[in-house]
Amino acid sequence: MRCTLGVDVGTSSTKGVLAAEDGAILATVTRAHDVSRPHTGWVEMDARIWWDEFVDIAGELITTLQQAQGPEAVEITAVGVSGMGPCVLLTDEADEPVRPAILYGVDTRSGAQITRMTEELGIDEITRIGGSTLTSQAGGAKIAWVADEEPDAFARAARLFMPASFLARKLTGAYVLDHQSASQTSPLYDIENETWYEPWWQQYASTIEPPRLTWAGEIAGTVTSEAAEATGIPAGTPVITGTIDAWTEAVSVGAHGVGDLMLMYGTTMFLVATGEQTLRTPSMWTTAGAFPGTRNLAGGMSTSGALTAWLKDLTGSDYPELLAEAEASGPGANGLLMLPYFAGERTPIQDPDARGIIAGLTLQHNRGDLYRAALEATALGVRHNVETMRAAGADIRRIVAVGGGTQGQLWLQVVSDVTGLVQEVPATTIGASYGAAFLAASAIAGENHADKPVITDWNPVTQTITPNPDLRDFYDTLFDRYVRLYEGSKDVIHELAVDQRDA
Repeated sequence: MRCTLGVDVGTSSTKGVLAAEDGAILATVTRAHDVSRPHTGWVEMDARIWWDEFVDIAGELITTLQQAQGPEAVEITAVGVSGMGPCVLLTDEADEPVRPAILYGVDTRSGAQITRMTEELGIDEITRIGGSTLTSQAGGAKIAWVADEEPDAFARAARLFMPASFLARKLTGAYVLDHQSASQTSPLYDIENETWYEPWWQQYASTIEPPRLTWAGEIAGTVTSEAAEATGIPAGTPVITGTIDAWTEAVSVGAHGVGDLMLMYGTTMFLVATGEQTLRTPSMWTTAGAFPGTRNLAGGMSTSGALTAWLKDLTGSDYPELLAEAEASGPGANGLLMLPYFAGERTPIQDPDARGIIAGLTLQHNRGDLYRAALEATALGVRHNVETMRAAGADIRRIVAVGGGTQGQLWLQVVSDVTGLVQEVPATTIGASYGAAFLAASAIAGENHADKPVITDWNPVTQTITPNPDLRDFYDTLFDRYVRLYEGSKDVIHELAVDQRDA
């Protein structure tokens, strides 16, 4: 049985899948892990976990399939890798981390560096070269933070990795980074010329060797004998470069064509709109696409699944109970309105000091009302992002939902009702690991297009979520209140954020 292996390192878990040549899922494995939050605004992880979990997952997947099919009946033809991002993992010459990896925009430590770099380079020039203003998502600012705050660690730094590229390095020895991930190491990447911007690399990362740039689905190298011994994957097996999980998720559901918008329901909510033009707006992230000739306007909320999980843990309930009670609560959560900024917020307000608010509470409200308000808060955040994207010129014609949150029918329906958007849901929504397996299968098909797999064959749309038109006026009003609640309270919540950092 010929199959491809896809592995994705996420915020709360690493997932692996073996996919047959027709896209059928043969086996899956998940390993949960935790991030570290040593200070307010810091979110980081020991990158050694990424490789350890890859080795563990690969071994279990291979063993599971061999036990079912026979030891000689399984052939892994290629490996796909993916991971959360943009992250900043700095390693020494031996590829040992000099400090824990700094995660993507949920880590907000680099505010001072963002301010300084913006003053040094100029906001117009940063936007012209890189496409986006500097925010907590900017990888280059996090490199500058290490240089400023941990000079001993920075002095040992020789290479820059993200989860996918670190796995590719461990598997093949190749030192590569895909263009999409590189475009989020702002301001170090030139988006129009699709290359590192040498003047700014020299200014902020001169002692670090820049990784070779390639595209997500291109082969980075082949499995070395050392990696084969560790993982059980045969030496010589091709490994793709891979990319950031949200983009691999878009691949997994075929939502990377011009006019597509992917909604990724995960620990955070991520949105990726694909087009051919470089659209620039300070409220969103302009990036290279996963494939040549494409550009993305992307957005990300700092909480979504993290918020619903917090409520589940806080109330000691389980998800079926909460979903049933939230459905009984009904639209508007009996007069509650929540701002989902419990970990600051990324797009479109780009405010790391934003904080969560639950407005309208009375003694009559119950946990079902709170859970309903949380679902509506994430949906209102999605609407805020989509309207900002369209205002910037994004041509959004088709919306595809993916991620673990798509298993909850109520959440999908709330998002469609609040946004007025029709969502397509494919048969398989396990996400980025499946997209990585598809990219791997595509890479080894070579130039013969007749042999290349087609994602709509692998993963057809099986469900369409249509908004309830009777709720449109209600949610228009609620969205207006949502925007005004933030504007009217941000001065106070910023003061509270300062107190939290000083505590």
